[in-house]
Amino acid sequence: ERGISIDISLWQFESPKYAFTVIDAPGHRDFVKNMITGASQADVALLIVDASQGAYESGISKEGQTREHALLAYTLAVKQMVVAVNKMDCSSVNYDQGRYLEIKSEVSSYLKTVGYDVSKIPFIPISGWEGENMVEKSVHLPWYDGPTLLGALDGVKPPERHTDSPLRIPVQDVYKIGGIGTVPVGRVETGILKTGINAAFAPTDVVAEVMSVEVHHKNVESAGPGDNVGFSVKNVPVKSLRRGCVASNADDHPAIGVSSFKGHVILINHPGVVSNGYCPVIDCHTAHVACSWTDITERLDRRTGEVLETDPKSVKNGDACIVEMKPTKPFCVESFSDFPPLGRFAIRDMKQTVGVGIIKSITAVGDESESEEESESDSESDSESNSDSESSESE
Repeated sequence: ERGISIDISLWQFESPKYAFTVIDAPGHRDFVKNMITGASQADVALLIVDASQGAYESGISKEGQTREHALLAYTLAVKQMVVAVNKMDCSSVNYDQGRYLEIKSEVSSYLKTVGYDVSKIPFIPISGWEGENMVEKSVHLPWYDGPTLLGALDGVKPPERHTDSPLRIPVQDVYKIGGIGTVPVGRVETGILKTGINAAFAPTDVVAEVMSVEVHHKNVESAGPGDNVGFSVKNVPVKSLRRGCVASNADDHPAIGVSSFKGHVILINHPGVVSNGYCPVIDCHTAHVACSWTDITERLDRRTGEVLETDPKSVKNGDACIVEMKPTKPFCVESFSDFPPLGRFAIRDMKQTVGVGIIKSITAVGDESESEEESESDSESDSESNSDSESSESE
């Protein structure tokens, strides 16, 4: 059954140590696209596993959403995770330690195959409904001696923020607010957003002055990486911007649309073979655009990154390859080495995630004749960036 969160919603709370923003993303597979938009903005994943009889089994099954969400979180570089084993109060579970240990061992072994270091992931038995073990220790769980959910969240490390890079904000939504005007909303990934700058929105040609910046409904002068912001722009019709645009500073390395890009891809869940002409949906930051595979240039060993075959006829599940892709609609992405948050993507087809990848190089719109020099120099850094996407494997 579907729950109630179809789109993503933002909530805020403070622990003794940090101020957290909760990006509540939908669990149902029909809304995976919205879940990807949410996960692409996160620093920490809180994976909620339903412990009740039947619900857990369907979540962890081959087609289950627990698996897909864990894999997507890893692909989108949400490297810190806390697992909450929920509904421990359910009559089929009744705070049973055996059930908790069964779930912990099965979910751990899956997270390991995805690439997570399971020794760093706390598994917290909770009951959200009864509020057990969320903030204070629960009397119903005498056998559990780990942290509460809040304690585990306080144990995470804030990631390093790229404040010195040029500004990039993937737009998550655009609102029209009476008396204020057009307000794009998104998360600052790199750089600093200040009032008064001219914001450029790629892949459109819109450039507009930023009139005000808000973080959680409070006016601020500037916002940095990790902040979820709403900012009003002058004289921009709301229809001219949409989810998937990338805001940047028009006067400092503005973002641009791409005519094509080269990706290092790993197929992880694809039932058939893939050859040139394949056109799946590429989910990158908040954008979801169908991209045609114009040229599969190399098949690689996904462990070492060495080239196994050049110009392969086709690739199949488990293969790693270098692919030239052409978006079917205007699309703004960046190379992984320059802007990691805008250089990672998931590949979706047949209502499921069939691959993951990182962007090696981009060809800007109007720059199609660009030489291959950039990608040559990229190949040295292959092995470093490989390890990032290689370990995002499913069995």
